[in-house]
Amino acid sequence: MTTYLLAGGGTAGHVNPLLAVADELRERDPDAEILVLGTREGLEARLVPERGYELLIVDRVPFPRRPDRAAAAFPVRFRRAIAQVRAHIRDRGVDVVVGFGGYAAAPAYVAARRARVPVVVHEANAKPGMANALGARRAAGVGVAFAGTPIRNARVVGMPLRREIVELDRTALREEAAAYFGLDSERPVLLVFGGSLGALRLNEAFGAAWQDVLEAGWQLIHVTGERSELRDPGVTGYAMRRYVDRMDLAFALADLIVSRAGAATVSEISALGIPAVYVPYAVGNGEQALNAQSAVHAGAAIVIPDAELTADRVRSEVVPLLADEARRAAMTQAAASVGTRTGTQNVVAMIDEALRGRP
Repeated sequence: MTTYLLAGGGTAGHVNPLLAVADELRERDPDAEILVLGTREGLEARLVPERGYELLIVDRVPFPRRPDRAAAAFPVRFRRAIAQVRAHIRDRGVDVVVGFGGYAAAPAYVAARRARVPVVVHEANAKPGMANALGARRAAGVGVAFAGTPIRNARVVGMPLRREIVELDRTALREEAAAYFGLDSERPVLLVFGGSLGALRLNEAFGAAWQDVLEAGWQLIHVTGERSELRDPGVTGYAMRRYVDRMDLAFALADLIVSRAGAATVSEISALGIPAVYVPYAVGNGEQALNAQSAVHAGAAIVIPDAELTADRVRSEVVPLLADEARRAAMTQAAASVGTRTGTQNVVAMIDEALRGRP
């Protein structure tokens, strides 16, 4: 029996690909022991047990970014976290460690190396996080979601995706999706969304330009986020939702998407072959703009900087795209070439290679 330790968490960007790989491993070998390493504070503390996996805890030890009291305490705290993971590896007989980034991953990489256990790293963003940059130095395999990701020994494997996205048949679901949103399946649909909390810039722009979209002959699904104060005008062809728990149906109906450029979002849209306009979130370390670049370079998407997205920019750039069927057809074909639905299987293949090469 093989024992896998999947390390990562903190945000959905780390937890979701981890769970996709865990599900694939469990389906392939029900007798395997699949353990997840995470922190008490991260999203994994809720999502991992809900999915039926055992969560092993490691202390949350952020990398210091300035010379302060936390930086002085970091070496001792990090050594303690490494010792915690080494104990898990020893006590549970772990055969391989698979890291997805986040606070749990860094001590897992160091502990695995000291225990002579092979490591596989998956980096979801086009700009690697510090933990994965550390783990990649001596990893048996390093997989990335996007070409050009600057991390050692990278192999493009794509993103491990949710099962409902991997298996989505957009054509077969279009009628059901149209009924779900109260739209006409025969008319094209623009999907606009910015995550569960919404995106203020997208909401302001399309809150003022939705009529232009409808006047172009298109329908609009606008997922505003739960905190939005936009009022639904209640007109035919405009489906405003605070939250959508069936994004598979939204994707099934979308002929063009305007969204943020998180790694999972870009990977899902590309995997489904949908042309897109990305509006990268402007805070953080700039990874969203980089995430979109492979799709942009392939001709599958365009980017509008967050600060430049206004109702007037929607009218001058997005609305003309709605009328340009030839350009959208070329973008659709390009999206199909840059995306993949086999990211999960590709990561599992890397894990198998690491296990075969174990001393």
